[in-house]
Amino acid sequence: MGERDTDTCGDGRVKIAVMDAGIGLLAAAAAVRRLRPDADLVLSSDPDGMPWGPRTPEDITARALAVAEAAAAHRPQALIVACNTATVHALPALRARFEPGLPVIGTVPAVKPAAAGGGPVAVWATPATTGSPYQSALIRQFADGVRVTEVPCPGLSDAVENADEAAVDLAITAAARHTPDDVRALVLGCTHYELVAGRIRAAVRHPGLPPVVLHGSADAVATQALRRSGLTPTPDAPATGTLTTILSGREAPLPAAAPTYAEGRLLLGPVTHG
Repeated sequence: MGERDTDTCGDGRVKIAVMDAGIGLLAAAAAVRRLRPDADLVLSSDPDGMPWGPRTPEDITARALAVAEAAAAHRPQALIVACNTATVHALPALRARFEPGLPVIGTVPAVKPAAAGGGPVAVWATPATTGSPYQSALIRQFADGVRVTEVPCPGLSDAVENADEAAVDLAITAAARHTPDDVRALVLGCTHYELVAGRIRAAVRHPGLPPVVLHGSADAVATQALRRSGLTPTPDAPATGTLTTILSGREAPLPAAAPTYAEGRLLLGPVTHG
């Protein structure tokens, strides 16, 4: 697909779809909104089937394809898979189904930029992802020679999904205790974690040491989605983009937990809801 800014919907509008099992997609969607306030967003998730992590790879792939099909029916210019689990297990099937007509952008933990500073680095991820062959391969490929600590965060994504403030704080506190004090970069290895990045940053801050740099994936995948679509970032464009939310195949409002987070409030801001 060539670099062009003319690949728009039949009505001349820009449309980007974002998919995930749950509200972890808010971070990537908000990043797209900041880059293209005029873009129509289609958010497709699977609250009926989440969490996806404990499911078999075959089941994850089947559910991801169903969520993607619901989004693709709205004819977006790009589809962001804002989910590490779905990227690991379903990205080849999603690309085989939709590309080249619809670019599919996966989400990879930002190990490479985090390790570029020389470390030490911590990678916060779900228990299923921590120590997995996928994450271990990323660390070997992009952080060779850098000390990396993998930190499982049991319960954190569920707590974020449910906007359970107390559970979020407990999970972050527990993960921070297992994060070495000298860590200088922290990879947010689950898209849900980006919604509570401020709390994570505060939890790993140590007096007398520089702040830990957090590395999420939302901005990178949003930029890549525009690039793959041949679209140019226009952050100063009028905020005219619409918002369509699909929950397990049904159009519905954003989940009630969404406004708990700044990204959700941004998406619910002064735009038209489709």
